[in-house]
Amino acid sequence: MANIFKTSIGKKVIMSITGLFLILFITLHCVLNGAYLISAEAFDAVCEFMALPVVTVMVPILALGFIFHIIYAFIISWEDYKARGRERYAVANSTKSDGWASKNMLVLGALVLIGLGLHLVNFWAKMQLQDFIGTGAEMGSLRMEATFGNVLFYVLYIVWFVCLWFHLNHGFWSAFHTIGFSNDKWICRLRWIGIIYSTLLVIVFIAVATKGLLVAKGICC
Repeated sequence: MANIFKTSIGKKVIMSITGLFLILFITLHCVLNGAYLISAEAFDAVCEFMALPVVTVMVPILALGFIFHIIYAFIISWEDYKARGRERYAVANSTKSDGWASKNMLVLGALVLIGLGLHLVNFWAKMQLQDFIGTGAEMGSLRMEATFGNVLFYVLYIVWFVCLWFHLNHGFWSAFHTIGFSNDKWICRLRWIGIIYSTLLVIVFIAVATKGLLVAKGICC
């Protein structure tokens, strides 16, 4: 049974399952961050909830999911690269499911990973990590304003969100396709669901970042 996960399809199933797990986490993260659009007090209350031990123990599980997803993404991309051989640059046999995001998922994933590093430095290291080591976390709303009030960071985050949109857009339907939703009817539906779903998530993230910028600049409260 374990040998199944050493096969090409087995590796893709693992990457798909971990990808869906990460989409679920991003969705939860989006909902929690959305509290900032209601008020700074609402977001600070959410941050206090995130500091609870029951949430903190989820961090290693989340990290493990990311690690598996990244490792298998590189493994599959490398194996596909080797398998194409001299034909790796040929495009004559591309199917209709091939698109820009499909052909650049590894690059998009790398950009998303870089953005995640930026996010960890700006938020996790200043909040959850400080709580863990007992030095006291900065208030979430103040961290929002300090981060997005920096125009360079704001622009970098917008670029990250766009990369995330492309990655989620393709990854959503591709993951379901890999685990069995492979007929034409479902692929069409999943493509549209992926577009709508990823667009809603990214709109909320951009709205949160934009409010942080506007509050920091004294344009809104």
